[in-house]
Amino acid sequence: MSSLRYTYRLSPTPDQCVALAQVFGCTRVVWNDALARAQVEGAKYPGFAATSKLLTESKKTPERAWLNEVSCVPLQQSVRNLDKAFQRFFKGCKGKGPRSGFPTWKRKDGRQAASFTQRGFALEGGQLYLAKIGRVPVRWSRDLPSDPKTATVTRDCSGRYHVSFTVEKTDVPLYGGDAVGVDLGIAAFAALSTGEQVRAPDLKKIERRIGKAQQKLARCQKTSARRARQKLHIAKLQARMADKRKDFLEKFSTHLVRNHSSIALEDLNVAGMVKNHSLARAVSRQGWGMFRAMVASKCARYGRELHLVDRWAPTSQVCSGCGHRWGKIGLQIREIVCEICGEVHDRDINAAKNIVAAGLAETQNGRGGKVRRAVQLSTGAHPCEASTSGAALGIPAL
Repeated sequence: MSSLRYTYRLSPTPDQCVALAQVFGCTRVVWNDALARAQVEGAKYPGFAATSKLLTESKKTPERAWLNEVSCVPLQQSVRNLDKAFQRFFKGCKGKGPRSGFPTWKRKDGRQAASFTQRGFALEGGQLYLAKIGRVPVRWSRDLPSDPKTATVTRDCSGRYHVSFTVEKTDVPLYGGDAVGVDLGIAAFAALSTGEQVRAPDLKKIERRIGKAQQKLARCQKTSARRARQKLHIAKLQARMADKRKDFLEKFSTHLVRNHSSIALEDLNVAGMVKNHSLARAVSRQGWGMFRAMVASKCARYGRELHLVDRWAPTSQVCSGCGHRWGKIGLQIREIVCEICGEVHDRDINAAKNIVAAGLAETQNGRGGKVRRAVQLSTGAHPCEASTSGAALGIPAL
């Protein structure tokens, strides 16, 4: 059983847009007020119970009396989300979880969100009913696997409305498929140990349009209506580029998980690579971090194995056939001829074969702990698993 989010487009009426804007503004003010109280010099974070009590008291004051005009459910959820953000921050500081930044202020011109629990929403006749807003039409692109527990309504910078439902779903484990190594790159998004090269959608055209639109924005007078229209135009272009990237990453990661029982990836330092001003834009355009998170999540859901190979492993310096190590080579060299076995290698595919060999070299010691071995330099064959293909098992292709 896994908790998933199913997202759909909303088509609110103009009156409902005004009501949603009021809800977004109230949740933003509640968040900022609670954060301001938590940042009082010399005071400790009061916790959810005390912050929720302060919200109730503030609604009785003349300055915040307009908070009573919207449903109390998204306001309470805003306080609860802030409490979760603080808990993640404290756990990261103590080393009990991933590091998370200190909660920041909510801005009026950014992405807006409001969360509703089951007390504040319902599904009626194919429409979403929200407390004190009414029935909002939903563009159902797929069925919900179970009854939703929460509904989060968002409005992005391009003016689109979405709703994401939190549902519980039982995933059926996948069986069959061989091991594969994935070498991530820039010219080609990924080279597989099977000999395939996968290219990402070309986003340069949209990037050029965004660049020209941003130049035009810089010439617009501030606080003018033309500047507001230009900002909306840029936001729509950026949303289109992000949608294309995410669609490709979702389909490619699903394809890997469906057709391969074990996936080996390099543990790349994406944050460090982005600091290189010569590669920052190209690396950010690819979305390697998002791709790795998608693969890890889907492998955990469907019982697949994910191996992360050390970033310092010499995957591009070793012949995948005979194990001869030729050392470092320039990025401009795309093909290598091994001086020992004479085999001609594509640089990226050879690295992918070494990645899958290093990933499958993991074993367990006598106490059950994992041991990571170095890349095999003297074996010609790779320890791939014998299994059937995804098509033979009836797994649909993308």
